[in-house]
Amino acid sequence: MKFLRFQYEGTTGFGMLEGENSVRVAAGEMFDNPRITDTTLPLSKVKLLTPCGPGAMIALWNNSKVQIEKGQRKTPEEVLYFLKPQSCFLASGERIVYPKGETRRVVLEGEIGVVIGRSCRSITVEQAKDHVFGFTVVNDVTAQDIVQRDSTFPQYSRAKGYDTFGIFGPVIETEIDPLTLRIESFINGKRCQDYPVTDLVFNPYETVADISRTMTLRPGDVITCGTSLGADPIVPGDSVEIRIVGIGSLVNRVAE
Repeated sequence: MKFLRFQYEGTTGFGMLEGENSVRVAAGEMFDNPRITDTTLPLSKVKLLTPCGPGAMIALWNNSKVQIEKGQRKTPEEVLYFLKPQSCFLASGERIVYPKGETRRVVLEGEIGVVIGRSCRSITVEQAKDHVFGFTVVNDVTAQDIVQRDSTFPQYSRAKGYDTFGIFGPVIETEIDPLTLRIESFINGKRCQDYPVTDLVFNPYETVADISRTMTLRPGDVITCGTSLGADPIVPGDSVEIRIVGIGSLVNRVAE
């Protein structure tokens, strides 16, 4: 099932995508046995929101086997991650704001995102599957030149935390095997990334288990699993798409 959140006639709701053109409205709480109603809305009449409102977005670094090989890096022994602030979250269809004057190189990073469905702490990889609600599409936008701007401290949270740099959606798919999926990224229709989830050093379930040793993960939290080669620059006016067949397409334009 593909869950989404929306605004319609001044109210916020959630439901399931039916086919390609309608939303079946749900009631209750998305992560606590939601009730599916008989009400449907045309998809064209609603404004899509991010499909959940995470308390935390945890993003991985150095989690691609081919990227590690090309960069001659050491394969990490544990998940390496940073946090992105809530102020950077952006829904599909909304405009990416290029922080002019702050950076000279902004790149896309197409990734698969894990959405937590049940609170968990110090769980095993096998238990992780029972605590995952589903999977979404992520664009972990990055002001790449800012990361190493201060030689004493890599600024991942700053470089990746600008307003509109945490894009995810448009849906959460709850019935799919993430290990069968591929992530593709496009700039103005030209593909720049195409890699399988199996390229990840730590797969989605291993990632959940590892991070849960440090922090309690709560319903709605999103873990974005890192990107691979082809994280190309984007500039004002560009149309950017991250696509995962089986989940959906995340499409945004960079504001001019």
